[in-house]
Parts: sequence; structure tokens; C-alpha cells
Amino acid sequence: MTAPRPVVEPNTWDFLREPMIAPTGFREYDARWKYPDDINLPGVTALGLGLGTQMFERGLRPEIAIGNDYRDYSLAIKNALILGLLQAGVTVKDIGPALSPMAYFSQFLLDAPAVAMVTASHNPNGWTGVKMGFERPLTHGPEDMARLRDIVLAGAGVARDGGRYDRIDGVRAAYIDDLVGDFRMSRPLRVVCATGNGTAGAFAPEVLERIGVEVIPSHNRLDYTFPNYNPNPEALEMLHDMAETVGRHGADLALGFDGDGDRCGVVDNEGEEIFADKMGVILARDLVKLYPGATFVTDVKSTGLFASDPALIAAGAKADYWKTGHSHMKRRVKELGALAGFEKSGHYFLAEPIGRGYDCGMRVAVEVCKLMDRNPGLSMADLRRALPRTWATPTMSPYCPDGEKYGVVTRLTARIEAMAAAGAALAGQPIERVVTVNGARVMLANGAWGLIRASSNTPNLVVVCESPASEAEMRAIFTDLDTLIRAEPSVGAYDQTI
Repeated sequence: MTAPRPVVEPNTWDFLREPMIAPTGFREYDARWKYPDDINLPGVTALGLGLGTQMFERGLRPEIAIGNDYRDYSLAIKNALILGLLQAGVTVKDIGPALSPMAYFSQFLLDAPAVAMVTASHNPNGWTGVKMGFERPLTHGPEDMARLRDIVLAGAGVARDGGRYDRIDGVRAAYIDDLVGDFRMSRPLRVVCATGNGTAGAFAPEVLERIGVEVIPSHNRLDYTFPNYNPNPEALEMLHDMAETVGRHGADLALGFDGDGDRCGVVDNEGEEIFADKMGVILARDLVKLYPGATFVTDVKSTGLFASDPALIAAGAKADYWKTGHSHMKRRVKELGALAGFEKSGHYFLAEPIGRGYDCGMRVAVEVCKLMDRNPGLSMADLRRALPRTWATPTMSPYCPDGEKYGVVTRLTARIEAMAAAGAALAGQPIERVVTVNGARVMLANGAWGLIRASSNTPNLVVVCESPASEAEMRAIFTDLDTLIRAEPSVGAYDQTI
């Protein structure tokens, strides 16, 4: 039996030689640490050795495509990861600086059995991490991550001969060609392209220009200090900047991208931020005309309109509410043969024949432009206003310790299911059903709903409510759910409320 790794502290002699890896960096579907506070370069090398060992365990051909985002330390992290993969006997195909979806694309282009992308995603500088996967277009899920964690923390990586390094050029050009295809806009479209000085600045303006869009640049110069704001299209700072730029230039819309380019945010021509779940409904309404009866997967935090929108129902669309998290969503889209998946955080999973099933902000940008091209008489604000109105809370996160949050949600789910079985109501509405794939999403008879789940990454619960009837009903749903939550003594204050 392999002995656990010795404890290594920062700023010590061993820190320059021995692996230091905080176990908390292994998340449900990727790995993420503060660098060098929680992981050092020998720790990243141990991660690479563990990942290579896991590939051999799975019986994969030992070849992996690997890229890195545009941060000043990402190349050092990638090189340390490559060293571990080489030690494991793996052939490394280094595609250079990349977006996460470009790395996923390279798996298809190079016929690589595995992929690893060094990125902190939308986290601020000081963070690093790896998104990895074996079965394209999927990335590691909880079981894969747990096994990788066990190999790495136990020092159970196996060194083998045969490792090889190949530098691969031309993937960026092939990726952009694949995105653009032969599509060209037939209507004029002026689009603010916001990249927050992140990696997407090397891709998005060119992609949009090549399909015939007039690009209004917004912080597209690559600068890994992020001098304006951290690129994250869920953050209000970025969204407000996008809205201001739309107004100043009279643009038709704004598209914003996160630090590794797998998410896309949208602001319409009136400066209104269209959150990703509502943008998903707009896209689904258009796509179901081309693909009648299509199935759409959406995460449990997203709007109830996927199931209740009359236009989607009339077109025979099917809605499937699933677990939050990009790895969970990719797997569900593939499992159901769905046309697309939409996650409230801004990940879109466009499957064949539109995309390849992985989350790609550039692909979303192209498809949003195609949507506008298919609706030449309408603005993005017109498409937003055409949706049935709903009233929704922000995503609220009451504190709950990591060691207790899952038990709390299990008990709350049991109470809610008992209420449903007894014919009880929530906010005066009968409980129609309870979706329990990820916490408890309480679906009410009129299409309203409320959600309680455990956060995957932080010591919090997640609470979201939505009503198609009124703000008062939305508040009543929250009040009733909060009454249940307050019966749990380990739940603390909310980070925000309504």
C-alpha cells in the first residue's frame, strides 16, 4: 500500500522539490487551486503523473492534447503538467495558447484520446487549474475526479518509459475555420465584442469579422493583468460595461466571453442583460423551428420557461432539467441525444448537427448571429420581449459548512417530497412534482418553482425562485422555502436576498 504524501509548506526547502497539493483543489468536474499558495510546480507535475496513470488504468492509447490560457504563469503550470505526463509514458501534443473549447476541438482534430487544458477559467489572477477529459466531448465527472485525487494524493502515480513531446501548430486556425464554415451574414449587424483582455481576445473579433459582423471592440487587447475587469460574463461589472458600450455605439447587441472562452454573455440593443437561461430559451425557440421535437437539457437553476413556454410546447420541444455543472450537462446532452444544453452560468452545449456537444463561447456567438440573421426584422430586444414574462430571484447562497451542506439538502429534500406526497402547497400553489437530480427543485402547478441545492464549490446552499405570475408570488415561494431552511441550525446568513 502506498504511503500518503508528506506535508509540504510554502517557502521551505522541500517546497522547491516535493509536491504540495491541497486536496480541496479537486472539484466535482475540474481541478482548481490558488497558485502557489495551494499547489506548487512539483505538485502540478505529480498531477500530470496521476493523470497519465489514470489514462493507463482506463486502457486509453497514451496520447493527450494539452493547451493553456493567456495568463503569465499558465505556461509554467502547463510545462510542469507535461513533465508529469511524460514521466507517465504519455505522448503529449502541445497545441500552445488556447481557449478551453479550442482544446476540446483539438481532441477531434488530432484524434487524441484525452485532453488537458490549463486554465483558471473565470477566476481572478492567482488561480490556476486543469480541465481534463477522456471520452470526447466529455470532461471528468465526480467519479473521475475522485479517482484522480486518490492517485495523486497517495503518490500512486506510475512512471513508465515511452513519453514523448510533440509541438502541434495550426490548431487555432483550424478551430476558427471550423467555427466560421461557409456562413456569412445577410443582414448588417453591429456587435460589441467584450473579452476583458482575456484569451478570447485572440479569437472572438476574428470569428465575428469573418462571418460578416461589424465588430465594436471592447478590451480585446491581450493583457494578463486584466486592467479593466476580470473577464466573467456573469459578473455585473462586465455586463454593465457591455451595456454602456452598446448604448455609446448604438450597437445591435454585445457578446462577452470569460477567461477561457467556454462561456458567452449577451446584452441586447437596449442595454438589457439577457441572462443565459433566458437566452437559451430564445435560441431554443429558433432552433426548434429547424429541428422540431428537439430535446433541450437545462440545469436546475434555470428558468421554467423551457418546460412551460407555449412556443416550445407547440413545436414539440422536450425539456430535461439536470445537474448544475459543465461536466454533468455535457454527459446528459450526450446521453439523451439532445440538440443543446443550457446552463444559467453561461455554458451552452450545442450538439450535432450544430456543434460537437462541448461548451464553446465562440460557437454560441456564431449561433446568436445566425439567429439574428434568420430574424431580419427583429432586434435582440424584440426577441427578449417576446418571451413570457417571469419574475426571478438572484442566485442566493446562504452559508452552510462543507461538511454539513449535503446532509442538510438531503433532509430538506425529504421534507419537500413528503409535502408533495401529502398534497401540500407552496406559496398557495399545489406542488406538481419535485425534481431531485441536484437538490430539490419544487415545480408548482402554474409553472412557478423554487430550488434548494448544495453548492459544488463553496460552503453554501443555493436558493433560486421564479414565478410566471407575479413578483409577489416569487417572494412568497422564497418565504416558504426559507421557513423550511431555517429549521436547519447549521444554515447561516444569505450573501444576498430579495
